[in-house]
This record gives sequence, C-alpha cells and structure tokens, in this order.
Amino acid sequence: MTNAPKPKFLDRDHPIFAKVWVRVLTVAVPAVMAALDFFHGNPGWGVIFAGGAIWALWELYLRK
Repeated sequence: MTNAPKPKFLDRDHPIFAKVWVRVLTVAVPAVMAALDFFHGNPGWGVIFAGGAIWALWELYLRK
C-alpha cells in the first residue's frame, strides 16, 4: 500500500492549467452556461453551473 496523495479534480499545479487561457475558459464556460440557464428559465441548472464556475474560480485563482 502506498501513501501517494489523492489527485484533485482541479489541481492548479497540473501542467494543463499552466496556460492562462485554459484557466479562464475553465471558469468562463460554466459561468456563461449558468447565465444562459437563468435567462432561459432553468434555475436548477443555473445554480449547478454557477456553483461549478465559483468552485473553479476558487480553486484556480483565489485559494492560497
């Protein structure tokens, strides 16, 4: 049994997130989807996508 750390879903140190545009799209796409869902009267999906956008923003930009 190894004591390797469990990989995180959004790991800011992963090489795929080294480019700024990838980080921006990771936050922007669910934010746009949330706005569209709220606009079209689907608040359930809007909340889910807004939560995903907030989580991505926190993990990729705000968390120390």
